[in-house]
Amino acid sequence: MAVIVDIKTFAAIGAGVIGSGWVARALAHGLDVVAWDPAPGAQKQLRDNVANAWPALERVGLAPGASQERLKFVSTIEECVENADFIQESAPEREELKLALHEQISRAAKPEAIIGSSTSGLLPSDFYARALHPERCVVGHPFNPVYLLPLVEVLGGERTAPAAIEAAVTIYRSLGMRPLRVRKEVPGFIADRLLEALWREALHLVNEGVATTGEIDDAIRFGAGIRWSFMGTFLTYTLAGGDAGMRHFMQQFGPALELPWTKLVAPKLTDELIDRVVDGTAEQVGPRSIKELERYRDECITSVLAAIGETKARYGLRPED
Repeated sequence: MAVIVDIKTFAAIGAGVIGSGWVARALAHGLDVVAWDPAPGAQKQLRDNVANAWPALERVGLAPGASQERLKFVSTIEECVENADFIQESAPEREELKLALHEQISRAAKPEAIIGSSTSGLLPSDFYARALHPERCVVGHPFNPVYLLPLVEVLGGERTAPAAIEAAVTIYRSLGMRPLRVRKEVPGFIADRLLEALWREALHLVNEGVATTGEIDDAIRFGAGIRWSFMGTFLTYTLAGGDAGMRHFMQQFGPALELPWTKLVAPKLTDELIDRVVDGTAEQVGPRSIKELERYRDECITSVLAAIGETKARYGLRPED
């Protein structure tokens, strides 16, 4: 199948938090971007979000020609995708909505344009069922903030052509991302399944009065979170096994997996639990605005990425290692 890999025009369907992140990333890489979102005030919110992200993108480094002025907001899906080389949908996680959207998107798009979805767990075989040329339809699941975090999970559905997946991987790499091929269609893919398990345990700890939301966040950000930013779980645990490595770690700590420490089933979201979570996070936010916190987050991420990149270079590692 013929597909476009060297893209010039990026179409964004949906301009919420994730869609805005895609738009900012594409603009920063010197592309023309056309966006559509039916929500009232969506254009202003999109431009505000991109402007808020731009200082962090400038710190990372903009591509030649990168400009917020290359964003065009249109009033129909057809106008958004008709001339696009690549299309990224970031609509709410409702299968019926995505079914209808992709039927419309795929009929208006160029046949050789790759179509990606930002879904965080719906299966592409299901929501691409009515798409025209489903062989060019993939999932490209990013992580917030999309314009800074490089990970994107890539997978196809039952009718997706291998060439389309390879093309999507190439396109995402050209946008400075780290594509992770998901081998099978599974709900939640890889990263969100891991995050969901941690989130369930955190809610149990709040619900049982063991810790506040701030204390749980501290447990991550001053401990495992620092290690995870450059090494991940399996390699971290390999080092915990000393010179004997992972086999020793599994033998020493494996039996603890049978202890009833964790509760994989989520707690019931009672009003009391919701209030505890909302009150706890409100205390963490304090007088700061969300936009201010986003800028703080972005500066921290760019600093961490820069530090990791410098250290990898000293050890002769590639950026993607």
